[in-house]
Amino acid sequence: MSTAAVKITEAEIKRQAAGAVQDVRDLENKGLYLRFNKARTGGSWYLVLKGKWNPIGTFPELTHKQVVAALPSLRLRLAAGEGAALSKWDTVGELLDWFADRMSRDRNLSSKRKNTGASIIKCHLKPRLGELPLIAIDKASLDTLLMWPLQETVSIDYVRSAFQLLALAFRQAAKLGMITSNPMAAIRFNDFSKAKVGIKPSRLRGVQLEGLLGQLADVMTTAPLDSMLALMMLCHGTRIGETRMARWSHISLAEREWFIPAENTKTGVEHHLPLTEQVCTLLTRYREGQFARGYEGQCLFPARNGKALGEAQGCAVFRRLGQGEWTSHDLRKVARTGWADLGIDHLIGELLINHAMGHNVKVYIQSDVMSRKRDALEQWHAHLDQKGFAAIHGLTGFRFEDSGNPLQATNHKACKATQETTIGEV
Repeated sequence: MSTAAVKITEAEIKRQAAGAVQDVRDLENKGLYLRFNKARTGGSWYLVLKGKWNPIGTFPELTHKQVVAALPSLRLRLAAGEGAALSKWDTVGELLDWFADRMSRDRNLSSKRKNTGASIIKCHLKPRLGELPLIAIDKASLDTLLMWPLQETVSIDYVRSAFQLLALAFRQAAKLGMITSNPMAAIRFNDFSKAKVGIKPSRLRGVQLEGLLGQLADVMTTAPLDSMLALMMLCHGTRIGETRMARWSHISLAEREWFIPAENTKTGVEHHLPLTEQVCTLLTRYREGQFARGYEGQCLFPARNGKALGEAQGCAVFRRLGQGEWTSHDLRKVARTGWADLGIDHLIGELLINHAMGHNVKVYIQSDVMSRKRDALEQWHAHLDQKGFAAIHGLTGFRFEDSGNPLQATNHKACKATQETTIGEV
């Protein structure tokens, strides 16, 4: 078996491939060999140490430059008794396929997060990096193939999300031993861009509350579901997902509490919100309106199939309401800002908004939290009353045009049925 000792370059590889030698040894990198295949259209890279041929990867999938860049880490791994090959996969695409399947079967992830991750992998990561050998991952290749072209077409926020997902895939594979070395371990997003991910200002401000509540009062008579969905978010600062999936079994009028189960929250932690007198009155009248229209199901915001509104249907509600001027998230922002303006304690505001909290914070805030949250929401709803909320939850004056029945907060049979059902099931 013939061997040629040369200074390996891409041009030299082509020249040797046209000849008859079996192996090419690199004079500048001790122990590095390229062994041609029978067709001489490619070959395999080896690192020879103490007479043992350790396979690295294949050529031309791995260029000489990429192999040389990886040699220091390969030598360290061999010295530690590990293999020289990076993993059982050859390309980034194979690793991403494994991670995409893993995400799709993770019960701890929300459907929205699964769909977003799958979309990023399918539409951006695999088309740009799928054929790239694992060993070829470095800052230069990521910048050329992914980061720089991607920032030309999507927002910097989205580019960061794509990078974080890619880094997570490699980190998880390394943690589970699927790859023996993580080439992305030392790569950071700010290696490619110093642009800061922007904080979008709210498109709703406190001075607009009166006009907003006037609009929701008008909508209540023609599209009560749309109005009620917006009002629940405005009153409590909840996210659209955890609000649209609310069920009457989560509402206790007797205990004046709204329970949001962990599977409906972004943080994966169950959330408890006090219900003020205003909201209890509004809920009672809203449920009565559902009965009047013939709906007796368990969803506060049912779609036509009787199930809770889907994500797209929830977004459609706010396209109708906001008309491009504001979104559902702006309701959450204006609520949080309003609490700060009223002097509500920052920690209580964060608990109400259901932001992720550190473990130590959770340990030391067990006592008297619900009463403090109730005080905060009572202040907020009293403020909203001055802006027009009182007219919406008032005891008289409202009719649902599609039902033709006046809504009264009395001991109507429907109200009683609501209370008995919700109290019993919470």
